[in-house]
Amino acid sequence: MSAFRAALRISRRDAVRARGRTALVMVMIGLPVLVITALLTLSETTNLTVREELPSRLGSVADAAVYAHVTTLPIDQDPAGRFGSQDPDKTGQPPRWTTAEVARLIGGRAIPFYDYSTDARFQDGSDRVDLLETDLRDPLGAGLRTLAEGRLPASPQEIAVTPALLDRGVSVGGTLQLTKRAEPRRVVGVVVDPTRPGVQEVVGLYGAVVGDKHDPQGNGWLVDTPSPVTWKKVRELNQAGLRVASRAVIEGPRAANLNDVPSRTDQVLWLAIAVLLVVTETVLLAGPAFAVGLRRRRRELATIAAQGGSPAHLRAIVLADGLVLGGVAALLGTALGIGAGALAESIAARLLDWRSGPVDVPWAQVLGVAALGLLSALAAAVVPAIQAARQSPARVLANRPDEVRDRASRPLIGLVLLVLGLGAAILFSPGSELGVVAASTVRLFELIVLMPWLVRRTAPLAGRLPLPARLSVRDAVRHRARTVSAVAAVMAATMGAVTAGMAYTSAYTAEQERNRLDAPEGTLSVTAFGVNDETWARVRAVTQERLPGAQLVPGLGVQDGDGRSLDTMIQLEQSCPGACTMFGLSYFDVPIGDARLLALLQGRGDPQAAAALAAGKAVVFDARLVVDGTVSVTVRNRTGDGTAPRTFRVPAVVARGAQPDQGGAVLPASVLTAAGFGTAERRLFLRSVPDGVDLDVERFTRELQTVTSSAYAYVAEDRTGFKLTVLLAVALAAAVVLVLGGTFAATGLAVADMRRDLDTLSAVGGRPRTRKLVVAAQAGYIAGLGAVIGLVAGAVTGSALSQSMASRWGDSPIVVPWAFLALLVLGLPLLAALLSGLFTRTRMELARRVA
Repeated sequence: MSAFRAALRISRRDAVRARGRTALVMVMIGLPVLVITALLTLSETTNLTVREELPSRLGSVADAAVYAHVTTLPIDQDPAGRFGSQDPDKTGQPPRWTTAEVARLIGGRAIPFYDYSTDARFQDGSDRVDLLETDLRDPLGAGLRTLAEGRLPASPQEIAVTPALLDRGVSVGGTLQLTKRAEPRRVVGVVVDPTRPGVQEVVGLYGAVVGDKHDPQGNGWLVDTPSPVTWKKVRELNQAGLRVASRAVIEGPRAANLNDVPSRTDQVLWLAIAVLLVVTETVLLAGPAFAVGLRRRRRELATIAAQGGSPAHLRAIVLADGLVLGGVAALLGTALGIGAGALAESIAARLLDWRSGPVDVPWAQVLGVAALGLLSALAAAVVPAIQAARQSPARVLANRPDEVRDRASRPLIGLVLLVLGLGAAILFSPGSELGVVAASTVRLFELIVLMPWLVRRTAPLAGRLPLPARLSVRDAVRHRARTVSAVAAVMAATMGAVTAGMAYTSAYTAEQERNRLDAPEGTLSVTAFGVNDETWARVRAVTQERLPGAQLVPGLGVQDGDGRSLDTMIQLEQSCPGACTMFGLSYFDVPIGDARLLALLQGRGDPQAAAALAAGKAVVFDARLVVDGTVSVTVRNRTGDGTAPRTFRVPAVVARGAQPDQGGAVLPASVLTAAGFGTAERRLFLRSVPDGVDLDVERFTRELQTVTSSAYAYVAEDRTGFKLTVLLAVALAAAVVLVLGGTFAATGLAVADMRRDLDTLSAVGGRPRTRKLVVAAQAGYIAGLGAVIGLVAGAVTGSALSQSMASRWGDSPIVVPWAFLALLVLGLPLLAALLSGLFTRTRMELARRVA
């Protein structure tokens, strides 16, 4: 039997014997493999190629799909026929294609289809749903939708629906009201889109739902031709103003690389840094676990050495642990990751209306991730393997600890590299996030090199601590080989968490300063752009019906001199050189109204501000907007018809809004009429929703858009809750790494090393609680030291990253999330100590006397 084969058998036997340590190592190595593999599988399955989209576009029989365009001008389209453009400087005739004309041009048989959307009324309100009109009974429609229940529509009064609409209360045999006229249609079947199983769609015969199809959008034909539709034929049809999706072209080489995105240097560097950090963290976490195994097997390895085993044989046995555990963990992580990705994709595609294709595994990337997991396991076993080869069999068999040797050159090299890393961070901080992250990665490895020296520097502190902590610190310093890896793992996790927390908080604060809410938090705004008085009256009626008894405050929209409603934006600018920061800009127009609107935005009555508004002055809630007693107002046409924006200055006063950080302003209608514009009611404001009304803003917006597609509902809300959620998520991730990773592994190893000391402690009268406190102090020391070092390193990186991100928008303060840092640096080490003290086994074991 070869030595390598024997090493594998020994490792397999030890893995089965020490099930707890084996499970810990496999989780540490296999979990990253599982998560990354699941994400890769999910992404690849939902990222459909143009070939995978064919079933939902052409079905299984049609040779091509021909689409009408805006005019009959020549079209420039992509090979897949998904997009097409016409010369915007030329005017063409509107298309009036008939099925017979299309069939003649294509040289085959054609059936029409209409693929767009329509309005539908459900039990929980109106909504916009997808619409497909074509005859699925025709052979050309085969495969376009799959019949899951009932039958296909056979008359204009019949429709089929997708499973997502069954969740909205629709049932086979019932009716569904469609279009704005609420025309009922009988539901006779359930069909499934091959690539969008979660879509809310209605399917009927051509012309059954939307009879008037003057708008060319959505009109098309499925065609069957005697020979494949070539690219040359596609270009001929393009000249006639038709866009074509040809099966032959899409399945050919011309469209083969449409989904390939060329790699950029920055993307490759980001990926390299991510891989490096994942491998490093895995090695640091799994390293102590392998060291635990080495400590348990010291006598076994010493016995092998005493019987003639060479240091190479001992290294091979420990490395075989990494090969066996890493290989099994990578294999299980890959298999479970593929399954988890496929399961997550099927659920997301059904519930979230994601695009879905056959389960697609990017094998090259997945196998690379598995190899990365195996490499991480081998790297984690390298240091224990070297220690196993260097241990003295005589000292081990005599039950004496090995001597600890330090290299004096490490601190000097680490300090030099640390200075270089700090210099790189300062150099790159003004404008490159990638440079900052790269410099911080270098600094991370510098700190890992320095870690043995830093751990040793804590030894003098032990004499001033209580007995349990004194024993723990001295033991940790004496066995630096196991302590350094665990502290480095905690340090890396804390460094990343602090960096992310500081950068996110600073960016969030800067964003809040640039884009302050222009209304009190929770204020509902309903608006419609570019509509006439009749349409606005219908929007207002829907709002009043949805919010019965609500006190709606009107706001105004801008019109031109002829009374036509304009799609406009009114912006308030701060007068400043160069790129100007916008303050108080809402999602829609700046509010225009009277004292009622002003009182709503201020949350109270303000006689002085109301008098200024009545006198034709703008009331501003952010003093930075006012320059020389005026603000700059810009009126733009949002339709992009080339009309130049108009800018004029308006006298302004500063007032206090309902919230201290509120921005924006209220403009009086008189300043717009004086500038030559007209005004009409086009907005509604509501301070709070009436009791008993459950308002879903997204659904309410869809109800409004059944009246006009330009209607929207918007709620002013602060994102502080989202900010706290992100910070807590980072803290939770760090807690998992801190508590379940390096701390537990190192604590378990410490208990094994300190067994004789703990037994001696018990023999001289130490209570069981004292033994628990020793273990808790060991965990607290490891987590606390790593957290403090990570805090310092993360603060430097977070500050540099914040400055780099802020350099795009000008000066921005660095905001320190003190509560988050306290939770991270103080709370998590205490939690680690508590859990270790409660759950680590410290019972006294009887020693066997050796004669």
